[in-house]
Amino acid sequence: MVEAVQDAGVVVTGAGGGIGAALARRFAAEGARVVVNDLDAGKAEAVAEEIGGIAVPGDASAIVGDARDALGGTVDVYCANAGVAFEDGGLGSVGGVLDEKSWAVSWDVNLMAHVRAAHELLPDWLERGTGRFVSTVSAAGLLTMIGAPSYAVTKHGAYAFAEWLSLTYRHRGLKVHAICPQGVRTDMLAATGSAGDLVLQPTAIAPEEVADALFKGIAEDRFLILPHPEVAGYYTARAGHPDRWLTSMNHLQQKWEAAR
Repeated sequence: MVEAVQDAGVVVTGAGGGIGAALARRFAAEGARVVVNDLDAGKAEAVAEEIGGIAVPGDASAIVGDARDALGGTVDVYCANAGVAFEDGGLGSVGGVLDEKSWAVSWDVNLMAHVRAAHELLPDWLERGTGRFVSTVSAAGLLTMIGAPSYAVTKHGAYAFAEWLSLTYRHRGLKVHAICPQGVRTDMLAATGSAGDLVLQPTAIAPEEVADALFKGIAEDRFLILPHPEVAGYYTARAGHPDRWLTSMNHLQQKWEAAR
């Protein structure tokens, strides 16, 4: 058991399945009181009933108030987990026309939902001198993802925002964790299409392994959570030898193009 989350009021967005459901189950097993959020009310209610939690369905950008009320007035841990992914090819285009809708949805769900939640939560957390913000980012937020520019760019934004929160407020009691897995066997992985099949499927892990990695990181008080440890080496290579890394990624891009 991780003492830091026992009896804590926890919100998990996008928790109707995949990583979110695994996080909700794990927090509940560790003794937390869990709000399960998902756009799909039926899925949210099913997971909440399973774990003895509370379903608060709806847009992840706008449920902090309702979730706080459901938990009796206090949110201790907020898991910004809801996300979207599109295989949008060269530059998010459909028939040669920029698909602005997929970009707008990606920005809203993958980044701005995190910003809006933090905006609502921070005043209480800073007044109390405690709070925990968990951001489900992706290895794409540290590296990139072929064939999915809107996903790669917005996940970089999510990572940068989590990093900013940590460096700005850690001396005031805020704990921040950025989870950056590669492939995870979820519906979102399926949505990445052939690029995901090439890059992510071979080393894909179960959602429960992501939850395990998070709880180990909480126990060790670590910001960066890498369910795939090899990502640390890729991140180092990207920073230390960017042209070599880009050339390697371009080779992967060419392999993907040839297989399509």
